[in-house]
Amino acid sequence: MTKRISVLGSTGSIGQNTLDIIRRAPAGTYQVVALTANRSVDKIVAQALEFRPEFVALADVAQAAILKTRLAETGIEFGVGPDAVIEAARRTADFTMAAIIGSAGLEPTLAAVEQGAHVGLANKECLVCAGETFMAAVLRSGAKLLPVDSEHNAIFQVLEDDSKGIRRLILTASGGPFREATMETLKNVTREDALNHPVWSMGAKISIDSATLMNKGLELIEASWLFDRPSAEIDVIVHPQSIIHSMVEYIDGSVLAQLGSPDMRTPIAYSMGWPARISAPVDRLDFAKLSGLTFFEPDTSKFPALRLARECLETGGQAPCVLNAANEQAVQAFLNGNIAFLDIARVVESALNEHAKTSGFVVAPDTVQAVIALDKAARTTVDEQIVNL
Repeated sequence: MTKRISVLGSTGSIGQNTLDIIRRAPAGTYQVVALTANRSVDKIVAQALEFRPEFVALADVAQAAILKTRLAETGIEFGVGPDAVIEAARRTADFTMAAIIGSAGLEPTLAAVEQGAHVGLANKECLVCAGETFMAAVLRSGAKLLPVDSEHNAIFQVLEDDSKGIRRLILTASGGPFREATMETLKNVTREDALNHPVWSMGAKISIDSATLMNKGLELIEASWLFDRPSAEIDVIVHPQSIIHSMVEYIDGSVLAQLGSPDMRTPIAYSMGWPARISAPVDRLDFAKLSGLTFFEPDTSKFPALRLARECLETGGQAPCVLNAANEQAVQAFLNGNIAFLDIARVVESALNEHAKTSGFVVAPDTVQAVIALDKAARTTVDEQIVNL
């Protein structure tokens, strides 16, 4: 039967790779229900004309006239603004790829979850900002949450075969472009340097997070919610080749891992096809040509973002939400040229300290509205600190 698929964030890296798999599939395998984007009107119009979805949503209302003109007489419904994106998420689909980056993806992803179908989760911020609320919605709706991040997808695949007797989860990290850089070098990192990831092709925000290791910190928090494990049972190891995507160690000493070429179409295809496996157009591993697999402890003195994320996971309450909001704001400031690379983690830590002094972290936000309010407050704190730098 034809599988109905919606792609939230279709113009980003994950969204484009999802559509690439659909494009290559035999005719009639998939029907695209809805596509959404933030402001990339040219890209989403091109996608709409190719895949002919039932509905297209663009978050940026300033692009409404362009979208209306370009989709006129196509028969494709469309809407603009945040509510239109949520409407797209509520369209009946067998599988929804939730790939809107950042806290902006929370409400649309929750809307998709509430439909009770399969949701490919490529937005880690949903669980970082609102883990308890989000997982409660998953349980209440009966939706199947399928992790798309390569690390969590790897663990998910391993645990499908054996989820008992676990000692620890081991998340792998490429180490980013500055794994071997000195602190002196990091003082002069440019925007272009930080965006030049040695292994993965990703959007700007995730690329910067990978460079600071905050991405791995957010994944640490996400893994805790996805697999119901405390911080003490989740480790991070740097693996520059990105061949082993994560591992599970069992109490008998066995370690099971998922391996593959560093191509996001593998975890995307696994999520789209689950519980079956479908073909993905990725390079196959040639073990005879692998020069070697290496592993290193992450340097949290050079990359304090990972330490901050673990501390926030262990603190709980409001801390992860503040961490995420502060990081998003600081990363944007760096991309805009307003702060230096090393200032990102400094600003985030300062925002966390300020929030701890004024509000504390005890009570976790228990509604979407509370998450949004906390997110806004944390961003305001960061903006004030950036002015003072």
